Amino acid sequence: MKWSLTLGRVAGIRILVHWTFVLLLGWVAFTESQRDSDLGTILLAVAFVLAVFACVVLHELGHALTARQYGIKTRIITLLPIGGVASLERIPEKPKQELLVALAGPAVNVVIALILWLVLPGLGTMPGEEFFSRITPANFLYLLLFVNLMLVFFNAIPAFPMDGGRVLRALLAFKLGRVRATQIAANLGQLLAIFFVFYGFFVNPFLILIGLFVFFGAHTENMVVQHLDFLRGHSVREGMMTNYVTLLPTETVRDALNKLLMGSEHDFIVAQGGTVAGILTRGQLMQALKENQTEAPVSNIMNTEFTTFDVKGKLANAYTELQKSRAPLCPVLENGRLAGVINTDNINEFIMIKSAMMH
Repeated sequence: MKWSLTLGRVAGIRILVHWTFVLLLGWVAFTESQRDSDLGTILLAVAFVLAVFACVVLHELGHALTARQYGIKTRIITLLPIGGVASLERIPEKPKQELLVALAGPAVNVVIALILWLVLPGLGTMPGEEFFSRITPANFLYLLLFVNLMLVFFNAIPAFPMDGGRVLRALLAFKLGRVRATQIAANLGQLLAIFFVFYGFFVNPFLILIGLFVFFGAHTENMVVQHLDFLRGHSVREGMMTNYVTLLPTETVRDALNKLLMGSEHDFIVAQGGTVAGILTRGQLMQALKENQTEAPVSNIMNTEFTTFDVKGKLANAYTELQKSRAPLCPVLENGRLAGVINTDNINEFIMIKSAMMH
């Protein structure tokens, strides 16, 4: 994710923190200063936020390490002001696997809360409002226990992209299949999201943000599953483009700009004799133009690291990979030779055609 700082690696998974996380810490410090808190109290409040997000990292690691048991890798875990996101390569399609992966995150928070409950002395009486309104050394761990329970309840909301939505889909999928289960879970999620937005106007504006997050998360999840269902059983050959423009490695940036102007291509495959040498994007051409490299060969500025697909590969897998990598264009090979090109736009057109044919 852009504008993220790498904190380190855990079990081979990169832990990133988005720059907006700094705004959250700043807001916490500012809020405490407005309450005339001393420096120690401000630092304690910031430390509490960091402790909460450490629990969030452990929550996401629960998902990631459980998914690893089913051969699903996790590239990164990103911390955002609204929580953490584990970037799994894919969501398990088998209901049992998805159920266990979805439950693993909240289970970690249950374990953390249980450990804190066992080690902390009992409070004796129900704490009052003051207990929850200000963080002190005396209530720090008690509040951390409370937050972990809240994370469990929050993630239990049966709406994508929360864990509860995935649990609901997994349970429904045992009887209804993944596609129908996703539709039901997504529709329920969007209804809940509308409620959050409406309720947030009167109670807490933060609920509006959560509602929007849930609404679009549910919509995206539903669309992706619908698309993958349309693509099931189709090969990359069926979805690739065979009418495209290539560049020779020796052609200049000026030659490439001319081809850009003459046709509808925005990105090009650089190849010679059927062997792919690289990918050249419009953005790279514009940058080369700004740097007065019009006479430089395209081999000097092209991407030499790129993803390729085989013509016999599954089109659904290519769609998933393109969604993940956001590559503008990928070569399709047959026996190691260039046979076509493929991108997300062309696969989406393939989906539209198949959808129209079914109605």
